[in-house]
Amino acid sequence: MGGVFRSIVVGTDGSPTAAEAVRRATELATICGAKLHVVSAYKPLEALYVSPEVLADAGTYDLVNPEADAQRAAAEAAAGARAAGLQVSTYACPGDAAAAIIDVAEAEGADLIVVGNRGMTGRGRFL
Repeated sequence: MGGVFRSIVVGTDGSPTAAEAVRRATELATICGAKLHVVSAYKPLEALYVSPEVLADAGTYDLVNPEADAQRAAAEAAAGARAAGLQVSTYACPGDAAAAIIDVAEAEGADLIVVGNRGMTGRGRFL
């Protein structure tokens, strides 16, 4: 049975409020039979210098990789939706989170965007 929404985009950064947004988006997608698009944005590193000493011990240290962190956040958020039988796509996008979410929503023709409210205060909260 089809619902009002056919395509839903949800943003995540791995935070508790984002997890709640993903949970709600998953519920809506399940009810409507919609496809879910999970977006996680990251700030790309302009330049990273890693000393030879750190590289020598790379097996004992995790190097900074914001793209991999965003991919992991999106994949973890998508796991529950996939387990619920939903069709899910994940996106790790460089840049601003709001822009990334809007870009994916436009590209996928999304009917709905779901986000958490972490850090939202004042007028920005209602935007």
